[in-house]
Amino acid sequence: MSTLVLVRHAQSTTFESNSDRLSAAGEQQAICLGQYWQAQGIQFDDVYTGTMQRHIRTAELAGFSSFTAKPEFNEYDARGILRADPQYAPAADNRQLQKQFETMMPLWIAGKLESPGVESWPAFRGRVRSGLHTIIQSEGPSRRVVVFTSGGPIGVAVQTVLQAPDHIAIEVNWRIKNCSLTEFVFTRGRISLDTFNATPHLREVTFR
Repeated sequence: MSTLVLVRHAQSTTFESNSDRLSAAGEQQAICLGQYWQAQGIQFDDVYTGTMQRHIRTAELAGFSSFTAKPEFNEYDARGILRADPQYAPAADNRQLQKQFETMMPLWIAGKLESPGVESWPAFRGRVRSGLHTIIQSEGPSRRVVVFTSGGPIGVAVQTVLQAPDHIAIEVNWRIKNCSLTEFVFTRGRISLDTFNATPHLREVTFR
């Protein structure tokens, strides 16, 4: 039996012009994760990240200097989806941003979003599943694999494993904490959810 750990990136600078980087609090979250694993004697055979800077930096601060960056684990185009709303205006805080997501994400999933150039829900879901499938089908017994990614791909992973409806992936996504751990156990061709959204290494949690 092998273990797959999906790590949501640490807190990012959501409300700044460059949102694809970690905040000061996020950097500390990633450091705490690395310290926790070191104290527990946890090591990984394979390390992956998305190609976004918040994924890569979380992995680096958690203590990894060697990893494989794969676009399959990148987040959906949140800004592109929200800007498809004719009344779109940049959100000032988490509450306003959440309301925007709750309005536009169901349209995106249903294929009713008119936004040229934005990756469709089936395409997003398909590429995440492709990345997961590659890991599950890889050779080697009793492996420990970690992937530094975002809430969207983690939501898709949970939804897929539980065979839940598409909208569950996004509802799960909204509750995933920064730098949290969602763990699966798998053998070649089979995977089960073991732990969801755990933060044993953090005293305080954030969601953006």
